[in-house]
Amino acid sequence: MTPERYSKLIEVLNRRQPDLTVVMENVHKAHNLAAIARTCDAVGVFELHAITYQSELGLKHKPASGCDRWIRLRHHASVDEAYSHLRARGFRLLAAHFCDEAVDYREVDYTQPTAIVVGAELDGITEKAVAMADGSIIIPMVGMVQSLNVSVATALILFEAYRQRQAAGFYDARRLDETTYRRTLFEWCYPEVADYCNRKGIPYPELNQQGEIVKPWSRRGS
Repeated sequence: MTPERYSKLIEVLNRRQPDLTVVMENVHKAHNLAAIARTCDAVGVFELHAITYQSELGLKHKPASGCDRWIRLRHHASVDEAYSHLRARGFRLLAAHFCDEAVDYREVDYTQPTAIVVGAELDGITEKAVAMADGSIIIPMVGMVQSLNVSVATALILFEAYRQRQAAGFYDARRLDETTYRRTLFEWCYPEVADYCNRKGIPYPELNQQGEIVKPWSRRGS
């Protein structure tokens, strides 16, 4: 771990937004998953959510350009499970969905805890996911088509959220809680050691101010 690498990891983690996320409902195409994850990383989203009915859904390292290391992907078995989890954490859920009640995505206040719900590539968001959301947003268009690719639409909305949050100073100071921050920093710095500790059920070693593992420590956890 070089000082430059450690400094970069801290810089990025300090800007992660614990109260901005995307919920993907049955998005399954690898390139769309990867594109959404890369945009999430670019604007500082900490955790991405997936409502999926296929156990193999996940971020592949190469299509995601390595951002699978920096974005947590949490799976949910149903709309009810995902929405309940996020609402318990204070999130407002906005469905990216074309309907009469939908508002222009630029008119939304994204400085509030916000989860943007996007749907499958062909069918969009299910009626249940729309009905259970707190509102719907649209991207106005003047062409013949009424929708964009799911990853493109998600990127537009997320960068509007980034613009608002940057203006409000949300990226100027660390926003993750101390426990999550320290755990994530160690996992970013030493993923293989973190994996070993998790498999053995032992706590992560401490890091010093240079990002080095504090001695003594061994693979026996001593």
